[in-house]
Amino acid sequence: MDPAWYHVGGLNLITTFAMGVGTFACRAGGYWLFARFKPSPGLQAMLSYIPGCLFVSYVAPAVWDGGPKAWIGAAVAIATMKLTGSMIWPIFTGTAAAWAVWALT
Repeated sequence: MDPAWYHVGGLNLITTFAMGVGTFACRAGGYWLFARFKPSPGLQAMLSYIPGCLFVSYVAPAVWDGGPKAWIGAAVAIATMKLTGSMIWPIFTGTAAAWAVWALT
């Protein structure tokens, strides 16, 4: 087995560390900022949607590029979420549907 596939170079380590520092700075800055003033109800409502928007911005391109396997898996996951109101079951059913399509094609 070629050990080159798990080689981590110095630039990779620096980049990963920098991303961690940047993430920490954003989170700590947010806590610091909101400890200083109380946001308006409108701002609170807007900020409550940001995690969902970020999730969609990561998932949508992958589903789009995934082809029929990903499209069917996403459709099954959405249907399961609508029917059950659960956040866990759609992960399992969507993944199972995508695997089934993959196995059949």
